[in-house]
Amino acid sequence: MVDPRISVVNERLKNIENIVAVSSGKGGVGKSLVASTLALTLAKKGCKTGLFDLDFTSPSTHLILGVQEMQPKEEKGIIPPEVYGLKYMSIVYYSGNQVTPLRGADVSNALIELLAITRWEKLDFLVVDMPPGIGDATLDLLRLVKNVKFLVITTPSRLAFETVRKLVSLLRGLEIPIVGIVENMKMDDSKFIQTQVKNLGLPFLGEIPFDNKIEDAIGNVDKLLETVFAKKVESIAAKL
Repeated sequence: MVDPRISVVNERLKNIENIVAVSSGKGGVGKSLVASTLALTLAKKGCKTGLFDLDFTSPSTHLILGVQEMQPKEEKGIIPPEVYGLKYMSIVYYSGNQVTPLRGADVSNALIELLAITRWEKLDFLVVDMPPGIGDATLDLLRLVKNVKFLVITTPSRLAFETVRKLVSLLRGLEIPIVGIVENMKMDDSKFIQTQVKNLGLPFLGEIPFDNKIEDAIGNVDKLLETVFAKKVESIAAKL
């Protein structure tokens, strides 16, 4: 039996011009920080922007944004609250600080539910913070959401980039657009990642240097947007 919520998903998303899934082959590469800063940057430029945290295992965008004690409004679905000029939706509205040990069918059910009930209305960009790797949530998003394109984050680590290769292979096999790859936490002048990305025939969107001021900016959006990190993300946003 077909889940009736599935037919609702793309109806909810039909008025969104660009759906950008920020993804990575593994955790710890700064994916959530890039996704949050990218959404803030787009909103600051005047774009109608949403940020959707789909990292069920370890959501962190609410910490990056400093979002506290905020709840979506219920009206024929869920209307995401607006924070810092962007609409923001996360599972933490329901789970709080409790762990959400979802797997298999539970992941799919939670994802479908959030996609089906969230009313984004008209947006220029919806930035989706994906879980790391190629798990159930990623596979379900690819199955359920039309017109999604991927922005892939890596670090200079060769191990990190090998997981990126696998993600790229999956996306290409399913003919999912990849807008490009970003190298985060850059600490030297090595061109290894840039060369590997070009060998894959994908756009290399830029390097983001390791910024030791980032940690102090977590939870303070004004301070975050003044960092070198944010300035580099702004240049990447112009390429979307």
